[in-house]
Amino acid sequence: MEAMQALADPTRRELVAVLAGGERTAGELAAPFRASRPAISRHLRVLREAGLVSVRADGRERRYSLDPRPLREIDDWLEPYRDLWAQRLDAFDTEIARGRRARREGGPA
Repeated sequence: MEAMQALADPTRRELVAVLAGGERTAGELAAPFRASRPAISRHLRVLREAGLVSVRADGRERRYSLDPRPLREIDDWLEPYRDLWAQRLDAFDTEIARGRRARREGGPA
């Protein structure tokens, strides 16, 4: 999954998060980052090549938008693991409740 490799970088994950709020110009995307504009451009290229981001020319500006299709593929891949984590978190919640109950009743925690 090329999208997962692209999202391994925290800067690219942040760019995707910003684009989830709507279309942005390259300058708008680069502004909050300490990285240089060429570095942000390289990150955007990786995201484009992974299919996560599309770009269109708007006069002299390039406008970027999020393409959610690769995220759906990741979501589909993760689906079987959700049940596993839900079961483990439910068991953890049960243990926390037991510990609280035992403390209230004066027993061992």
